[in-house]
Amino acid sequence: MRVILASTSVTRQSMLKAAGVLADTESSGVDETPIKRAGTLAGQSAAVVAARLAREKALAVSARHPDAVVIGADQMLDCEGTWFDKPADREEAAETLHRLSGRTHRLETSIACVRDGEVTWFHGEAPRLTMRPLSDAFITAYLAAEGEAALHSVGAYRLEGPGIQLFERIEGDFFTILGLPLLPLLGYLRQIGALPS
Repeated sequence: MRVILASTSVTRQSMLKAAGVLADTESSGVDETPIKRAGTLAGQSAAVVAARLAREKALAVSARHPDAVVIGADQMLDCEGTWFDKPADREEAAETLHRLSGRTHRLETSIACVRDGEVTWFHGEAPRLTMRPLSDAFITAYLAAEGEAALHSVGAYRLEGPGIQLFERIEGDFFTILGLPLLPLLGYLRQIGALPS
């Protein structure tokens, strides 16, 4: 059974590979901006928008590969009702870290599996992360050390790297924080015979 990850995320690809899931990868081509804008205008929560994005990404790739099991995933950072996007540059990354400093945020994480154009499985989780208060000097040094890597994460941090130093408390599954609720996904893939049980 062919499995496709509808994502070009290196982290998600690495997690699947490390778990023994042989999955092809393909960009969904879904433009997230209008979906997020519509969600904002409709007063939807970050969880609802993340769920829609995960489904749309999987459906887009499934349209091109109907016989495959397509995995779509999305994650949105919500801090007290404010949604954050990946920073465009180091200045924006510093602003993100200043705004998250000393506060708790949620990573609304959704995953959808689609086959033959139908959503066959869905899962969502929302880990809570509390960032310690960060000094300007620390943020500057952290971003200099992380370089471009800080721009590839919605919160300007990589929990699997030096970004762990930003936090004082983490509540939730590590894999989900990295962007893929791996254990529930593996259970589903075993259930449908895509992985041995």
